[in-house]
Formats: sequence, structure tokens, C-alpha cells
Amino acid sequence: MSCLNCCKTAEVESPSYREALAESAKRRMSRGYITFKSLAAAVSLKTGSSKHRQINEQIKKYGEVKNDIKVFTYNQIAEATENFNSDNLLGEGGFGSVYKGYICDQHVAMKQLNRQGAQGTREFYAEVLMLSLVKHPNLVQLVGYCTEDEHRVLVYEYMAKGSLENHLLGMYGAQPLLKDKKQFSLIADPLLNGQFPAKGLFQALAVAAMCLQEDPEKRPDMDDVVTALAILSATKTDEKDGAGEAVKTGGHVESFRAAESFNKEEQRG
Repeated sequence: MSCLNCCKTAEVESPSYREALAESAKRRMSRGYITFKSLAAAVSLKTGSSKHRQINEQIKKYGEVKNDIKVFTYNQIAEATENFNSDNLLGEGGFGSVYKGYICDQHVAMKQLNRQGAQGTREFYAEVLMLSLVKHPNLVQLVGYCTEDEHRVLVYEYMAKGSLENHLLGMYGAQPLLKDKKQFSLIADPLLNGQFPAKGLFQALAVAAMCLQEDPEKRPDMDDVVTALAILSATKTDEKDGAGEAVKTGGHVESFRAAESFNKEEQRG
């Protein structure tokens, strides 16, 4: 181990150095310099048995100063969700379960941390810090939280129209935006109208579909994608030379075979 590495390790482990970093993070937050680095520092510098109490006090201080984030008791959370009634269950994930509730004269979504889940206490506190300090029209607002005993619950504003994920993927996975293949031309740039054959569009869509496959092993290499799109871009409306069909490449030819199959199905339809 080099001398520089030894010095660096000793410096990081020094209590005075850690206190200086913590104080620097506090000053940044008080002046409004909110960065992920400063927020992470405020969380990661808390160690030992008093970590939860210290971070909880820090969250309360920053929350009250910035956005008046409320601190709820577990009884309030249970009452708001009717004792976590299954009828109020909105969804489940790696974090835990999300319930609809009513508290402080408003409908809310309450996310309860699963103690055996993938997200731990440190991530919980980091989310509280960030959402209490950051405001954005496209970011769900944090109403409050609960850290009573071993309970960890985040209380968000209720999004009555559902999440962005549900709008994009629906309840059962990705949903087609266009079910009629004859309408696929609607997604093409109008400036390209008349410059390329319709089946060129279908071939490009087939390549894109292969890139979006769930199994990464079945996705084409990027070099093959670039080659495919370059060939398709060179295909103009004059198809007498067969350029639209005679696509030759040493790469991922399955993309084009899929496109040809797609074209034939389209012609039969």
C-alpha cells in the first residue's frame, strides 16, 4: 500500500474530517445548493447505533425549514389506510406495498417499507431527504413520513390519474399504440413522406422491435443496427432494382427476415 493511500484512509476515518464534511453538506443545503452528492453525504456520514435517531432529527429539521414535511405516527398511518385494508392496496414492488389513504384532509398514497425487501433504511432516508428538498411539477410531492419504532412509511400526494408507468405499460405490460398496421405511417416524420417505400418503414420497425426484446441475448448488436438503418435509409421509392428486399449484411440478418415476414403479413392483410 502506498504512502498516499495510507494518508487518505487515515484522513477519511478521522472524526474531525467527517464532521467537516457533514457541516459542509449542511451549509450547502441551508443555502439551497441541493445536489445528490450533498444529500448522500448527509445520509452516509451517519454510522453506529445512533444513526437512525440522528438522521431522523436531521430530516425533521430540513423538512420543517423547507417544505413543512409532516411526521406521522404509525397509528395515524394505520387509521388512514383502515389498518392496511387490501381494498386500499394500490400496488407492490421491491420497496414494499403502497396503500391509498386519507389523512390531513387529503387523499394520499402510503408506501410501507418491506424490512426484508431490496430497499433498506438508508435508501428510505435518502428518499425522504431528496423529496422534501426538491420541488418539480413532474415529481410527486412528499406529504410526510413515519419512522416510529421499526416502521418506515412514506406518504405521497395521491395521483388520481395513475402513474406514468401505468400509462405507458398498462396493467398487463406494454400496450400497442397502433393496432392497425395500415396506420403505422402515422408515426413517421411527415417530412419523409414519399421519399421511402412503406415496407422500408416496416423493416425499420422490425429492427426497433428486436432492440426492445426483453431478453438481452436476443437483441441485435449495435453495429448491426447501424448497418441495417444505413441500408434502409439508402432505399428510395424506386424499388425496381429490388434494393428494398435484397438487404445484404453479414450481421444480424434475423432483423431483416422478421421485417420481410412482417411485410408479407401486411400485404396479405
